[in-house]
Amino acid sequence: MNKFNSMIAIALVAFTFTACKKTTDEPIIVAPPSDGSTLTLNGLAGSELGSAAGNSIYVDFSTDKQTAVARASWDLGFYSGSDFRVILNNTTAAGAKVITTTNASLATVGEADTLGLTLAVSQASPANTDFAYFDAISGNLSNTVIPAVSSVAADNKIIILNRGTGGSTPARSWIKLKVTRNASGGYTLQYGKIKETTNFITVDIPKDGNFNFKFVSLTNGAIVSAEPEKANWDITWTYSVYQTSFSGVLVPYNFSDLIFLNYLNGVTAGVVLTSTVSYADFKEANLSSVVFKTDRDAIGSTWRSTSPATGVKTDSFYVIKDGAGNYYKLKFVSMGAGDAGTRGKPVFEYKLVKKG
Repeated sequence: MNKFNSMIAIALVAFTFTACKKTTDEPIIVAPPSDGSTLTLNGLAGSELGSAAGNSIYVDFSTDKQTAVARASWDLGFYSGSDFRVILNNTTAAGAKVITTTNASLATVGEADTLGLTLAVSQASPANTDFAYFDAISGNLSNTVIPAVSSVAADNKIIILNRGTGGSTPARSWIKLKVTRNASGGYTLQYGKIKETTNFITVDIPKDGNFNFKFVSLTNGAIVSAEPEKANWDITWTYSVYQTSFSGVLVPYNFSDLIFLNYLNGVTAGVVLTSTVSYADFKEANLSSVVFKTDRDAIGSTWRSTSPATGVKTDSFYVIKDGAGNYYKLKFVSMGAGDAGTRGKPVFEYKLVKKG
């Protein structure tokens, strides 16, 4: 009898466990993309002028979310893709130069190696040759100032970095640094101030496939959050090194109010003239006539004007295709004195045209 009762007890325990166990074939609920919204971007970090807004703003249309990141909160971005690339902080106008001297080391590179260098944009007299100090504004990772990080440690060069003062960023000490690959499949950064000869800081940076880049601040050698996960943003609004025509020559120039795409995650954009179809009337059937560009700066500064007064352009709007295949039409509403807006807090409206 006791044996029989024991068998019943065991069976009841097993049944209870099975009944409570979560099945593996339960559906995963995915929230539908936003139907659209109107957002006011919080570009101002404090009391600074809107033309030098301290924040970069990342926007995800499908969740109506904006993420503010202080432009000066990071210095280097380490690519999480298959290649080994390091980017400079274009949003502070950081510039760099590779030291090609044979057998150069962090200990041997110093102030003498900075003589004659500015590694910065001259807003008064920019020069075409200054492009060499900055990463490609297109975002092309094969055209970064810091060369691809070699698997042979000795082949990686010393870099001199001016952390940048763009957009009223306070001046900080110049840095010398070297990046190598580590045994964990990530990066090892070693750096110090330009006058330092012995006390160098070492940071290991892992790759993380959820992000385009992992970021490091050279203020304290910390890995910092400077961009949402790559699936969680579509465009960024920011101040940055860009380009303009000066005396008929294309030169680097520091701009505010730039719009860049999350091109590394497949976001594309096209422009639509209101003389062809209005924003209100644009529908899914009109998508076939839009030419989508994959360039990081497919929008850039084309959405606004600073003359005769700062404001949005009303002769066009944009269509964004996000990384999940959703199509949104995007209209800028205000951004300055010319349209009763606030510089540093642009307003835009977007509407879902086609779900991915």
